[in-house]
Amino acid sequence: MIDSLIDVRDLSKSFGTLPVLGGVSFSVAKGDVVVIIGPSGCGKSTLLRCLNFLETPSSGEIRFHGQPVSRRPADLIALRTSVGMVFQRFHLFGNLTALGNLMLAPSVVRHEAASVCEPRARALLEKVGLADKAGAYPDELSGGQQQRVAIARCLMMEPEVMLFDEPTSALDPELVGEVLQVIRALAGEGCTMCIVTHEMDFAREVGSRILMLDCGVIVEDGLPRQVLEAPEHSRTRQFLRRLLSR
Repeated sequence: MIDSLIDVRDLSKSFGTLPVLGGVSFSVAKGDVVVIIGPSGCGKSTLLRCLNFLETPSSGEIRFHGQPVSRRPADLIALRTSVGMVFQRFHLFGNLTALGNLMLAPSVVRHEAASVCEPRARALLEKVGLADKAGAYPDELSGGQQQRVAIARCLMMEPEVMLFDEPTSALDPELVGEVLQVIRALAGEGCTMCIVTHEMDFAREVGSRILMLDCGVIVEDGLPRQVLEAPEHSRTRQFLRRLLSR
């Protein structure tokens, strides 16, 4: 049996009287690329945010390496170091250069000296194709470049799992490919990831599994080819027809 990095059991989340997730269960093993699809408002982003407790679940359980996640502040910091997240809107610090954005978390959280983390930061900027942008500020970068900096910043903490919340949704169409290429390379290296996306060709290419979420529940969980080409659930078929007809 393959040991899971993350186990989600009967996870529910409500905002006030509004239910968003209702009894979600799945596991993520080392090396998995779990792609989460579904219509807007179905709870995809909320699910990702619950995985590293940026949102606190209303009920259910999340286990990391087999242990229930503790909600003590120090333990949550440790969890978020191990389970990194890349957001839709980049969330770079505008007063810091690309290099400074990468070096901030290691210096604050791990108290790493600049002499230790700067070489790694420069290597990661090179990895995402931005070695020449180390001294550039976010407003001097395109959206695609900012998102690649955000990915490199996440990698700086050497996470065991990376969460991507629609990483290309805020980009102009011509910039989508450069970001997907970076994620594609990470998948090829065996990086464990959960990715919310509407890019179905990309999902088919990099995903090891696809979860179809609708109205806060998982209606389909299977291999990319099966889910995208021969979905079992009528709601999945309806969603894919609407998506592909755009």
